Amino acid sequence: MSQAVISTSQAHDSPIVERNIHEMLKDTPVMNDSNSAVHSGTAPPTPQHLGYIPHPTSLPLSTTAAPSTVATTPLSPTQNGDPTIVKAQQSKIETIKNWSISTYKCTKQLMFEKLELEAQIEQLRDTQRKYSNILRLSRALASHFYHVVQTQHALGEAFSDLAQKSPELQEEFLYNAETQRNLTKNGETLLGALNFFVSSVNTLCNKTIEDTLLTIRQYETARIEYDAYRTDLELLAQAPRTDANTARLEEAQQNYDLHKVNFEKLRSDVSIKLKFLDENRIKVMHKQLLLFHNAVSAYFSGNQTALEATLKQFNIKVKSPNSSYPSWLEQ
Repeated sequence: MSQAVISTSQAHDSPIVERNIHEMLKDTPVMNDSNSAVHSGTAPPTPQHLGYIPHPTSLPLSTTAAPSTVATTPLSPTQNGDPTIVKAQQSKIETIKNWSISTYKCTKQLMFEKLELEAQIEQLRDTQRKYSNILRLSRALASHFYHVVQTQHALGEAFSDLAQKSPELQEEFLYNAETQRNLTKNGETLLGALNFFVSSVNTLCNKTIEDTLLTIRQYETARIEYDAYRTDLELLAQAPRTDANTARLEEAQQNYDLHKVNFEKLRSDVSIKLKFLDENRIKVMHKQLLLFHNAVSAYFSGNQTALEATLKQFNIKVKSPNSSYPSWLEQ
């Protein structure tokens, strides 16, 4: 114990030991008890107060503090809340958001226009099929009725001839001959209306609608070519950047632009033609269906005046009853 403890006089005689003790005490962290002592107004007891002085060999010769083992990572500008960086990032997010919304709207609009156009094209083809069926049936009716009229005309001539050669039945033959002549006249009038109806439906079905369908076929071919060149352009754009690929990419870009312009032009032409075709179809069929109804009703009701008025209303010329009326095949 005498070897481990240094007397007070020896401690005062050694300035190095005294300096190290004071520096050690200054570097010693303040404990909770000392804090409470400071707050209460009493200082904590020191080793000198307790009569204990450490051995000089156990005291450090220097008081260099050890570096902290916890590395402090510097905060980024975003973590520091730099308003410039935060505002820039918010601006980028807003730009991406607006671009996404715009792209979605454009894609949705293109898909809607494509689906709508395809629906109109399919509806037109279905309309042509149905109108072709009406045309076939009305042609058959006109052809059959033409033979009926020709038969009535021939029958009337036979009755008239027999009236001259059969005095005992002359009156009866003349009545029937007159009836057949009237039926022939009215039949020729109705036949004129039927032929006019067939001609108008044929023009609408095989010329007007077919012209629009021709443009539609050109549009569908242009769409296939446009899709093919677009696919080539996308593949070349992903290929390695070599001189040969660059030249091919430029050529593909030119072909793509050319076919895109042609495709968009034909798509616009199809849309315009479909619109005007529908308006023209309604106008033509309204007139023709009214003619067909009025003419057929007047003929089979025996109203010759109404039948002739119907043809005048639609500016249809009818040949005289004595002349042979050609069929729609001869026309």
